[in-house]
Amino acid sequence: MADVFELFPTPVMHVAGAVPRATVDALRTRFAAQADTANDRSTALAHTRVLAPTEDESLRQLAVTLTPHVAAFGTHLFGESLRWLIKEMWVNVLQTGGSQSVHNHANCFVSGVLYLTESHPSSRTMFIRSLGGREFAFRNTHEGAGVGPFNAEKWAAPECAPGDLVLFPSSLLHEVPANRGATRVTLAFNAIPHRLDAWGYAVSFLP
Repeated sequence: MADVFELFPTPVMHVAGAVPRATVDALRTRFAAQADTANDRSTALAHTRVLAPTEDESLRQLAVTLTPHVAAFGTHLFGESLRWLIKEMWVNVLQTGGSQSVHNHANCFVSGVLYLTESHPSSRTMFIRSLGGREFAFRNTHEGAGVGPFNAEKWAAPECAPGDLVLFPSSLLHEVPANRGATRVTLAFNAIPHRLDAWGYAVSFLP
């Protein structure tokens, strides 16, 4: 009997209803209006400045709510329950027709997206297989070929409602395709653990 199993999979976590709707509405109302920094590549996408959770009580409370989910996700990455710090947040406002180009996040280990509005299926976050580093370059891509977790080039995040949270490794490439629906508002953030220890050689990340 053949047994096919996943080897070295990349974890992605979806937490439905991670934040109450009243909190989501308050965050959207307050911070979407502050998204006045234009995106470099899409004129229909704007961001707030990078916000420290410590500078605002509502963001501090949000970090308290989100951190246990980050810690649980971090256990999958590092095999240990560590203390985590959400070090920065920002709000994205994606108008109809806007998109976010392929990117990842530096100087952190876990990144997250908290949805503050409904998101049209066209603008679901797309995760992309790392470019390069594969044993062969030929692909079998045509209308008759099936697509699964072992050969897909892209993976769409689950459809998310306001208050849902998606967590992923910060190094994972991702993008948002052109939005064909109404305005999409999300809050993104980056997090770091208090330390990593490789057989006694420890690196501390927290202040």
